[in-house]
Amino acid sequence: MMAGMGVERHDGISAPVRTDWKRAEAEGLYDLPFPDLMFQAQIVHRVNFDPNRIETASLLSIKTGGCPEDCGYCSQSAHYETGMKATRLMDRADVIAGAQRAKEAGATRFCMAAAWRNPKDRDLDQICEMLSAVKGLGMETCVTLGMLTAEQANRLSGAGLDFYNHNVDTSPEFYGKIITTRTLQNRIDTLAHVREAGIKDCCGGIIGMGEHVEDRLGMLLLLANLPSHPESVPFNLCNEVKGVPVDDTANRPDPIAMARLIATARIMMPKSVVRLSAGRQYMTDELQALCFLAGANSIFIGDVLLTTKNPQRDRDASLLHRLGIASGVA
Repeated sequence: MMAGMGVERHDGISAPVRTDWKRAEAEGLYDLPFPDLMFQAQIVHRVNFDPNRIETASLLSIKTGGCPEDCGYCSQSAHYETGMKATRLMDRADVIAGAQRAKEAGATRFCMAAAWRNPKDRDLDQICEMLSAVKGLGMETCVTLGMLTAEQANRLSGAGLDFYNHNVDTSPEFYGKIITTRTLQNRIDTLAHVREAGIKDCCGGIIGMGEHVEDRLGMLLLLANLPSHPESVPFNLCNEVKGVPVDDTANRPDPIAMARLIATARIMMPKSVVRLSAGRQYMTDELQALCFLAGANSIFIGDVLLTTKNPQRDRDASLLHRLGIASGVA
C-alpha cells in the first residue's frame, strides 16, 4: 500500500477526502502495477459504497440540436452538418411520460438535457414544472442546460433539483483544441453557482478525443481539486459522429487504460459516484465488469443517450445478473 496517497488502509479506516492532489501523485497511482492499483481502488470503493450495487439513471434530450457552441465532438452543434434537426423544448406531459417509463425500467434518477448555451429565464419556468413533476414520481432529478447564472441556479434549487450536470470535458491544456465558444472558466463558474445554490454537481469528461494520458490525468486533477468533489463523475467515451471535426475514435483507450483511469478516479475522489456514461456500446461486458471492479458504480440505462446509441436494457440486465450486482441507488 503506497503511503501518502490518501487511500484507505486494510482495516477500513478512511483517509480524509483531499482537494490538494499533485500531478506526481496522480501519475504514481495510474502507473502502479495493475493488481496493486485495482486492489487500492477496491479498498476505497468498499469503504464508501456497496461494491455489489450499481446506480441506474436515465437520460432524455428535452431540447435537441441547434446549439450555438462549437464543441468539436457534438452532433447537436449548429456549427457542423451532422444531419441533426433542431427541435423545440418538449411538452411537459411527454417529459413526464418518459420519466415514468424510465422508472418502470428501473431508473432511480431521471436526467433532462437541453442543447442550449444557457437557458433563458422563460425556459426555466417550464423546466421547474418538469422538475416538480418528476420529483413527484419519487425519482432523483438532474438537468444539463448549459451555463447558469447564480440566480438561475437558485431557481432550480427552489424547484427541488437534485443534480446539475456540467462537464469540464477534458484537461485545461487540451480544452482549447476541442471548444472555442465557451471557456473552461465559464464552466467552473457555473459549477460554483450550482454548489452555492445547494445543488449537487455531476461533472466529468470525455475520453478518446485525441488527448493523451497526461490530459486524462489533468482532467482528474481538475475535478479532484475543486473546492468539493463532484457528487457524480461521468466518464464518456467519444462517439462516432459524422460531420464533426473531433473524430479520433479509432484511438480510444484500450481496456486496461480505461480501467486504470476509473481506478485512479475512484482513489482520488473516494466518495463520488463514478458513472460509465456515453460510449458504453463500444465497451465489452468484460471491460464494463473491469470498470465496476475499479470503482465505477453507475450507468445510464435506455437504448439512446441524447442522440447516440446505448446498450440495450436486456444486455445491461443480463450483465448485472451474471455479475451478481444489484441495481438501484449506489
